[in-house]
Amino acid sequence: MLVIYCSCSLEKKLPAMLKQKIIVCIPARYGSTRFPAKVLAKDTGKFLIQHVYEQAKLAKLPDMVIIAADDKRIADAAKSFGAECIMTNPDCPSGTDRIAEAIQKLNAERCPLNTDDVVVNLQGDEPEIDPANIDTVAKLLVDNPKSQMATLAAEFETKEQIADPNIVKVVACSVQRTADRKKLNAERSSLFAATYFSRSVIPYDRQQGGTGEIKNYLRHIGIYAYRKDFLLKITKLPQTPLEKLEKLEQLRAIENGFDILVAKVKHTCAGIDTPEQYAEFVKRYAKK
Repeated sequence: MLVIYCSCSLEKKLPAMLKQKIIVCIPARYGSTRFPAKVLAKDTGKFLIQHVYEQAKLAKLPDMVIIAADDKRIADAAKSFGAECIMTNPDCPSGTDRIAEAIQKLNAERCPLNTDDVVVNLQGDEPEIDPANIDTVAKLLVDNPKSQMATLAAEFETKEQIADPNIVKVVACSVQRTADRKKLNAERSSLFAATYFSRSVIPYDRQQGGTGEIKNYLRHIGIYAYRKDFLLKITKLPQTPLEKLEKLEQLRAIENGFDILVAKVKHTCAGIDTPEQYAEFVKRYAKK
């Protein structure tokens, strides 16, 4: 069943430099394990999912922001603050699968999408996401037409964060821009390709007994950009062994031989996983 509350906003004009449509999709699940119904928490006067949606609307490049919901209560909340919402199967195994279903419905019912259009996966529990980061991850695919998937990373602030299994680490190698041949040997690119993601400390510093200098580690930020056809392709593949072990769905792409572009950005704050984290967010919001 397709339920959409909106007026189509694809008429918004993209900058001349962009040829693809850019769709931000926010997966929203009612039955969160550690914090049930968290996307509908409203201690700030706004739904948690509303904060995420409003941050996404501040990004400059996307020409549509939609919510992919698994429960009518989320759809009703989205309608109350004017968001565009598509109902999806409650049994979707991951947020990426939920987004893929929503994009398929959007493509079939209302807004046809091209093969190279960009879909941004923005977590529904990131109320303080920097809108510029949404633009950055989308632009990675716009500027690199041969790439299929992209994400972001940031530096760590403390060694305790590196050791925390709830904070995902990424090992990424610098990518040389072959178009600028004169500078290939003179400077390293700021663009990276992901080698591996893990909840464990990676890389392991043997001399330091595990965790070495903070500068050697990158914190993964859980926002992704996919080309439309790649999103539909990767979600049809079975879960891979490392994906199951680490409980990290991006490893499905790595294990199937696909590259993931990574750009470094400044980390702002973590998402909301627990009632305690939400309470801290409410305090920060009140101070603003």
